[in-house]
Amino acid sequence: MKMNNRYFAALLGGTMLLTTSCSDLDTNPSGSTMGDGQLNEVLSQDPSKLKSEVSGMYANMIEYGAIIQWAGSTRHFDFGYASTMLMMDASGQDEPSQVSGYNWYNQPLRFVDRTANSQPTYFIWNQCYKNIKVANDVLKSVDLENLSDVAKSYVGQAYAMRAFEYFTLIQLYQFTYKGHEDAAGVPLVTEKTTESEANNNPRAAVKDVYKQIMEDLNTAIDYLTDSRSAKSEINRQVAYGLRARVNLVMQNWSDAAADAQKAAEGYTPLSKEAAAAPGFNDVSSSNWIWGNIVDESNDIVQSGILNFPAMMCSFTGNGYSPTYACRMINSNLWKEIPSTDVRKGWWIDDKLQSPIVDPKYVVYTEDKDKEGKITAKYLAVLNATGDEVADITEPYTNVKFGAYKNQYGNELNACDIPLMRVEEMILIQAEATAMAGDVNKGKQILENFVRTYRDPSYTCNATTAEGVQDAVWFQRRIELWGEGFSFTDLLRLKKPLDRTASNYGASVRFKLDPESQIFLYLIPEDEENHNEALVGNNNPVVAVPKAQ
Repeated sequence: MKMNNRYFAALLGGTMLLTTSCSDLDTNPSGSTMGDGQLNEVLSQDPSKLKSEVSGMYANMIEYGAIIQWAGSTRHFDFGYASTMLMMDASGQDEPSQVSGYNWYNQPLRFVDRTANSQPTYFIWNQCYKNIKVANDVLKSVDLENLSDVAKSYVGQAYAMRAFEYFTLIQLYQFTYKGHEDAAGVPLVTEKTTESEANNNPRAAVKDVYKQIMEDLNTAIDYLTDSRSAKSEINRQVAYGLRARVNLVMQNWSDAAADAQKAAEGYTPLSKEAAAAPGFNDVSSSNWIWGNIVDESNDIVQSGILNFPAMMCSFTGNGYSPTYACRMINSNLWKEIPSTDVRKGWWIDDKLQSPIVDPKYVVYTEDKDKEGKITAKYLAVLNATGDEVADITEPYTNVKFGAYKNQYGNELNACDIPLMRVEEMILIQAEATAMAGDVNKGKQILENFVRTYRDPSYTCNATTAEGVQDAVWFQRRIELWGEGFSFTDLLRLKKPLDRTASNYGASVRFKLDPESQIFLYLIPEDEENHNEALVGNNNPVVAVPKAQ
């Protein structure tokens, strides 16, 4: 077995940095280098200059080293929203990974990050409120009563991004909308919030946070059009997709289905043939509605290993994955996928085989001792010159995500990040249509999608709305695996978490009831220190669960 040691020293050094240092949590960082007063003056004179501010929101989503000053050193999960996706999936039941110092997501995997001073909670909170601040800067810098068409486009994006960030926060810091409408959510900061108000800003009720989210998305849809310069930007269809997600959580079934249909217009699911190869790394794909565009010159790429492919892609020639910390599927879930479903090949089987990988670059290998006894079995990942750059050793490791430019062993990790795909919108339509009362139509939408694009033998046997909902949930667990939905789906559907009798490590084989308190993140201690209304009003600290 040959391991790529190019960044081994960096990996080893990263595992030694386990302590946390504290500094002020800045919930008001800006995408601009100008002060608020100077910024407002410039933007009021030339609304086109809003572009740089709005561009800052998207840059923040792929920012390198956002919490270095607070943490005291580089955290290798500090590379933007894709890292939040990884944290959410690590908290669920569908993405096992090694419990080791090389796994930068072992804290959410073990639920030891549900404390007020954990690095993940600071990272998530800072990331979301940073973009909320940028959105607020845009909104308070213009005359909202007299917007030009140019200004409306940028303002619409700001409203939508603010909604996106609050939606991320409210799903992680409180339980789902239904049944918890009056529970304490997160502080609301808008363009109208003064500094003194921000320093004594209580947690808004869940219903009020969702009200703000919906108001922002409604306004965004009014202001936006379908045009945009790149898929990294939010246009009207993306805003419809975001509102579809929110309506799904709020159980506004008919509205969720209608919004999802509007978001999906003009996009085509990945074909069965295209799905039979690693991918999910290029925003130009016909099924991507929205994604983070990652350029080779971006800091997260130049960092080498502080990026999504380094953590997720099993074919990168430069990362933690797969040799040091691979991402797998729950073996029980994988076994439920029919053999006729092309997606079963998105993960290798218990014999380390998958029909979707290229055997020229992914070679089954056995190491033997002097007596000829097999000492190791693995898949050797080769690059274009035939050099072995990584090893896949664990059954059920994902091969869904291709390396940059789909070149096996590529050391450059400039893959785009999927934020919204048309397949998700179709699944929302199916679930919401059934839950709105038309069970047969919901089944038809689901069957048409799966049969056409994934499994020609598929039949949905559900006879009730809840049965269709569960059938859609199963499809979401497969289709959207690794894209940040599995944990929030557990919360939304009030499902238990069950990692038992699976390929999860023995120490993290938890079996937890629906809405277990350990699911919720705690508001960062730094925020409590600077917002007196939060003192004594955080989520409770509970014991880390015991393995079953």
